[in-house]
Amino acid sequence: MDGIKIKPIAYIKTDFTQKFGIPRQSGRVKSLRAKIVFLPEYRKKEALREIESFSHLWLIFDFSLAHREEWSPTVRPPRLGGNRRVGVFASRSPFRPNNLGLSCVELISVEYEKENGYVLNVGGADLLDGTPIYDIKPYLPFSDLIPEARGGYADGEAGHKLDVVLEEKILKKIEEEKRQPIIDCLADDPRPSYQDDENRIYKMTFAKYNIEFAVDGNVLTVIEVSVI
Repeated sequence: MDGIKIKPIAYIKTDFTQKFGIPRQSGRVKSLRAKIVFLPEYRKKEALREIESFSHLWLIFDFSLAHREEWSPTVRPPRLGGNRRVGVFASRSPFRPNNLGLSCVELISVEYEKENGYVLNVGGADLLDGTPIYDIKPYLPFSDLIPEARGGYADGEAGHKLDVVLEEKILKKIEEEKRQPIIDCLADDPRPSYQDDENRIYKMTFAKYNIEFAVDGNVLTVIEVSVI
């Protein structure tokens, strides 16, 4: 069977300029905001007709930093400690034969911009800034929501959150609209599961900020925030 060629229809603009710190799944950090900008060929108002009647959208995107010439049939999910292997098709690892990702985001609004035409403002995206989007489809609750579905080995991590300690003097260094997203991303525990050294200082980039933090047990303490 001959392969097919697909090309991006849009790119997403987010506050994540590095992979470290991006939530492991979409929707886990609902306070995040992002913008989907269509390529000129697809900036057609009629292509978005009635999209605002849906509350959520599926994004099919490219794991653009995970491209490799060869693929492995097994991967090590970070949430399993980095040592246990599972089948690549039993994971959401970015290292896949076709490097395609799937995320569900909240549609906040459709907005017209002079430079970019109609753009989609979305919430809860777990994508790197500049990620190519191949397709967009509406989320349908009557078919996409399956209450009795099993989450396999990922079920145990569904409710995992850290308590974030952030002193007022450090918080004031962050512009107000970015504060809650940063706190929520930190609470989601950006560390790989195999890293639990309480003496280690971690660094995360979000928007124009470098954030340094340490974790002791279930408590994450922000040590410093600086502007890039």
